[in-house]
Amino acid sequence: MVWLIPEGKLTPFITLILMWIITLISIYYGKKGKFSVRRIPGLDKIEEAVGRAVEMGRPIFDIIGMGSFTSIYAPQTVAGLSVLGYVSKLCAEKGAKLIAPQAAVDVMPVAVEIVRQSYAEAGKLDELDVDEQLPYLSGTQFAWASGIIGMAARLKPAANVMVGPFWAESMMFAETFARVGAYQVAGTARLYQLPFFAAVADYVLIGEEIFAADAYLTKDPIKIGSLFSQDVYKLVAIVLSVIGALLSTAGVKIIVDLLKK
Repeated sequence: MVWLIPEGKLTPFITLILMWIITLISIYYGKKGKFSVRRIPGLDKIEEAVGRAVEMGRPIFDIIGMGSFTSIYAPQTVAGLSVLGYVSKLCAEKGAKLIAPQAAVDVMPVAVEIVRQSYAEAGKLDELDVDEQLPYLSGTQFAWASGIIGMAARLKPAANVMVGPFWAESMMFAETFARVGAYQVAGTARLYQLPFFAAVADYVLIGEEIFAADAYLTKDPIKIGSLFSQDVYKLVAIVLSVIGALLSTAGVKIIVDLLKK
């Protein structure tokens, strides 16, 4: 079979097979409860944010950003949707009013279905008003941002959860919700925006913490096992990079030659 593999594709092919094997082994041991996810304070505080909204009788906002499923920021959007599912589940169970303004036409139907399912599972589907709680504001960045800022000023929410891809509107949101006294949990993998969240929000999810959110919040052993396999890939990549750099410095090109095969 080796001669059927084009030149330069052998190493990627073997790597892919090894990744499958590692993933399957990780999921197997994940089901047995062998792995756990380190504590992420920002995700732990989401339940407190929902409880605060219930006690104060004010709504809680959940903003997933304006990313789409067809952009390079799709993984962040999916992470935001997983958090939305958790927040909507808590809101349905505890009686907090959820407000989740939408900006992407391809993401909105998924967000609506996630929230609808959460309310249905809690037996409170009749309490969900999609038009009011998940309004489509605009697909234009600052029109959408202005709409959310206006809603925050009028509704004065008790809390705000922001997880997903964010751009220049990040500081606008963080300052606005802080001004109305909202408790904030914010996270993104766009490093340019993290300082704005860190300066204002009560808790911040940094980078890959948002991608671990689904496994962390659901405690699903399969997802936790899959998450462990991803950490293995990263560790192997770091080790190979360090060894390769040291060997190349010494004039030994074995790692470089291996990657070319």
